[in-house]
Amino acid sequence: MTNIKIGNKRIGDGEDAYIIAELSGNHGGKLDHALRLLRAAHEAGADAVKIQVYRPDTLTLDTDNPDFAIPQNNAWAAYANLYQLYEYAHTPWHWLGKLFEEAGKLGIELFGSVFDETSVDELEKYQVKAYKIASPEIVDLALLQKVAKTRKPVIVSTGLANISDIDTAVRCLRVHGCPNVILLKCTTAYPTPPEEVNLKTIQNLKETFSCPAGLSDHTVGIGVSVAAVALGASVIEKHIKLDDGEQTVDGFFSLTVPEFQMMVDEIRRAEKAVGCVQYELTSAAQQNQYGRRSLYVSAPIRKGEIFSDNNIKSVRPGYGLEPRFKPTVLGRKAAKDLEVGDRLSWDVIE
Repeated sequence: MTNIKIGNKRIGDGEDAYIIAELSGNHGGKLDHALRLLRAAHEAGADAVKIQVYRPDTLTLDTDNPDFAIPQNNAWAAYANLYQLYEYAHTPWHWLGKLFEEAGKLGIELFGSVFDETSVDELEKYQVKAYKIASPEIVDLALLQKVAKTRKPVIVSTGLANISDIDTAVRCLRVHGCPNVILLKCTTAYPTPPEEVNLKTIQNLKETFSCPAGLSDHTVGIGVSVAAVALGASVIEKHIKLDDGEQTVDGFFSLTVPEFQMMVDEIRRAEKAVGCVQYELTSAAQQNQYGRRSLYVSAPIRKGEIFSDNNIKSVRPGYGLEPRFKPTVLGRKAAKDLEVGDRLSWDVIE
């Protein structure tokens, strides 16, 4: 498995996790909010920002047919049907020029989830560096072929896919010109209960499909994303929202900007902590040698006197002989006069 490059960042084993801030519909239909989110994500340390590129009529039909109604127990039930939800949540395409212009000024990658072939054509106008396939679209092989032919890296969420669906999608992308596939473990539940995340799947995705893998995280909080990186996730995608109290379509499971920054900071801390297999004392631990035990004189000893349990003891600090040598020392004679607190070393033992 080789690492994949998006813009100036490499993704894969041995690299820092690639952190994506998902805007979704959290702009609330306001371009200035979308631009503020873009800037905030950059300041919070995200490597990339992702938008969703669709129009309501590219996703569904404007109809009162009950099939298109949103169930009453659904978090988005207030929008009545799918068309109304997507009408409210979509990112207007005439915003794209300003969003890409701002991303270029900031030096942050901006790319999108695509939902049909027209959205691919639209994003190609802006020379995006990567594409995202949302989990409901993983079975749309025509869309996968269209994206693959751009020869750009493709990130695929797996939330509504079984392993056969994933295999078919990966094969389709690779056959049609996209060798650079990244898979994201995802649970399509909003918010996702932590017990349904199953982070161990990330490593299995890596091994099974020989590609980088990560997590599209819909849980509340930052703990699951940090744990995912500790378990080997190469990519983290998390929704972000402005912390202004305004209700937005995905706000109930999104991170505020300060929370997103905390997640980035904790992920970077976790990456340092993962490190490598290490049994030698680190430089910081070397400074705490006094915390170990070693052999010291516990009562005055004259030259020629025999070492015994009455005059030597295993205590802290650890600058004398190691305690394991005590049986060897007992019964031998002192080579010089010793006082309480003198450390034992081989040169004071006959």
